[in-house]
Amino acid sequence: MPGYVITQYTVRNPKTYAQYAPLAGPALAVYGGKVLVVSHAPEVLEGKPYAVTVVLEFASVETARRWYTSPEYAKAKQLRLASTEGWLIIVPEFVMPAT
Repeated sequence: MPGYVITQYTVRNPKTYAQYAPLAGPALAVYGGKVLVVSHAPEVLEGKPYAVTVVLEFASVETARRWYTSPEYAKAKQLRLASTEGWLIIVPEFVMPAT
């Protein structure tokens, strides 16, 4: 069952953040991750979101967790955490309960 990484953040240090994508992309590829959403201008209907929304898809929650804790993503993660403010979660695909 697919697993998804969903994150929202605001970039606080653009110079440091500029180093993130060149490292994050290759790390994502190692774990078969797929970028589904990257938005810098979401249509806000409720609440106060952070500036950037990202949704990544992995083969499973376990694969998403391995990517997040991997040595391949470690440097990129460090740059993102040092240059942004926000949150990140891992969730499983929703399966409609049988009625």
